[in-house]
Amino acid sequence: MKKALLIAVSLALFVGGLGAQQITKFAVVDTARIYAAFYRDSRNVRDYEAKKTQYQGEIKRMSDEIKKLRQDKVDADTLGDQTKAARLESEINTKTSFLVEYSRVKNAELDTLKKKLITDDDFYSSLYEQIRKIAESDGYSMVLSLQEDNSIIWYSPTVDLTEKVLRAMTNLQ
Repeated sequence: MKKALLIAVSLALFVGGLGAQQITKFAVVDTARIYAAFYRDSRNVRDYEAKKTQYQGEIKRMSDEIKKLRQDKVDADTLGDQTKAARLESEINTKTSFLVEYSRVKNAELDTLKKKLITDDDFYSSLYEQIRKIAESDGYSMVLSLQEDNSIIWYSPTVDLTEKVLRAMTNLQ
C-alpha cells in the first residue's frame, strides 16, 4: 500500500513537473540576405558596395606594397646592405601603421553607412512585422539575427526563417 502510494505521488510530481516546463524555441534570420534581396538595386546600397570595393582595393594595394618592401628588406639583408635594410624596415613600419589606421577608419565608416541602410524605418518595420507573424505562427519564443554581435556559433538550418520571411516580404509587394 505504501509502495503504491509512493509510486502514485512520484508519478504525479513527475507529470506535474513536465507540465510546468516551458520549452523555448529559437530561430534565426539572415537580415542582411533579406535586405540584399530587396535593396540590391537601391542607389544607397550600390554606393555602399562601391565604397566597400574601393576600400578593399586600397587595402589590398597597400598590403601588396608592404609585402614587396618586406621582400626588398630580405634581399638587402641577404646582400649585407644594413643601411638599406634599416631604411626599408622603417618604411615598412610606417606603412603598416598607416594601413592599420586606414583600415580602422574605413571599417568604421562602412559600419556607419551600413547602420544607416539598416535603419530604413519603412522596410524594417515591415520586415520585423513579418518575422513576428512567422515566429508566432511557428511557435518560436525568440528570433535572433545572424548579423548581431556575431554571437551565434552554430545553428540548425531547421530554425532559419530567412526563406519564409523572404517569401512573405515578396508577397507584400
